[in-house]
Parts: sequence; structure tokens; C-alpha cells
Amino acid sequence: MRVVVEVMPKREILDPQGKAVRGALARLGFDAVRDVRQGKRFEIEVAGEVDADALVRVHEMAETLLANPVIEDFTVHTEETLAPVSQ
Repeated sequence: MRVVVEVMPKREILDPQGKAVRGALARLGFDAVRDVRQGKRFEIEVAGEVDADALVRVHEMAETLLANPVIEDFTVHTEETLAPVSQ
């Protein structure tokens, strides 16, 4: 089973990469975009069943290595909790 950790800069932290993407989108004609925040996504394959203990361990991984809690927020969830977007 796969657990996903999504890491984003905290709202009060400047996001120069997001600003650059927003500017590029505007230049490409996507004028309705008001803001862009760029983050990281980690997909972690867990052996066995993903139960509450496994999610706690992945949360610890995120706090310890995957995110910098001073400047980033993160969420931990199983992959099935997100609905895919059609292309």
C-alpha cells in the first residue's frame, strides 16, 4: 500500500518558485490564475497493511526528514483518499 506525504511552504513563507510559475502561466495566457504554491510529494510504499500505527510512523518520517517544520506544512494520507483528476 502507498502512503503519500505532501509538503508545502507555510502560507507566511515566500515561495519564489510558485511566483515564477504563476508569472509563466500568465505569460502563456492563463490569466485566471491568482496564485501558485509549489511543494513536494513523496509516495512511500509500506509493507503490509496501512493502519494507524503505519500512518504515525510516516508522520514521524515527515517531521524528521521529509519536511522542514519551521517553514513547511505537510499532510499524510493513503493514496486512495485522493480522487484523480480526469485529463
